Amino acid sequence: MNLPNLLTLLRVVMIPVFVALFYWPTPRSNLMAACVFILAALTDLLDGYLARRLDQTTKFGAFLDPVADKIMVCTALVLIVEYYSVHTSSFFYGINLCVSIPAIVIISREIVVSALREWMAELGMRSKVAVNWIGKWKTTIQMTAIAGLIWRVNDPVIYASLGLLAVATVLTIWSMIVYLSAGISSMRD
Repeated sequence: MNLPNLLTLLRVVMIPVFVALFYWPTPRSNLMAACVFILAALTDLLDGYLARRLDQTTKFGAFLDPVADKIMVCTALVLIVEYYSVHTSSFFYGINLCVSIPAIVIISREIVVSALREWMAELGMRSKVAVNWIGKWKTTIQMTAIAGLIWRVNDPVIYASLGLLAVATVLTIWSMIVYLSAGISSMRD
């Protein structure tokens, strides 16, 4: 067990805390839930950096890190889809679709790319579908959008977050195409 792995485990432990705060019936619970989500997102950045910097990469960390990321993001997406579906009348008609469709695309992409990476690893070509700059931008914009939709302090934050979620969705599709292209080209070899 090392510091990067502890940070990844901390992210997993933060998920139920995040869910509890999301549903906690107090005026500040959405801010607290957003802060926990942001802290979890920051541990995602930090654990990989520290693992490489301190030369503490492990097979356990390589497995747990993407799993923790996907559980965190999928949990947050399910919660915001539910929230904006229940509270549609507080916003504009169709806000539930503006959250649900990106959530479906993002979750679907995560499943497809995870399966592709596993398959490529079996072929010994995992490096061909390694994280690239599109994926890093997608993740950053996606995390920012989700945090804003959790916080929902005011309409401008919500609408800006919806805009960022749309951008993240486009980057999600783009990155999936890039990964699938790399995978398909390897299938032909």
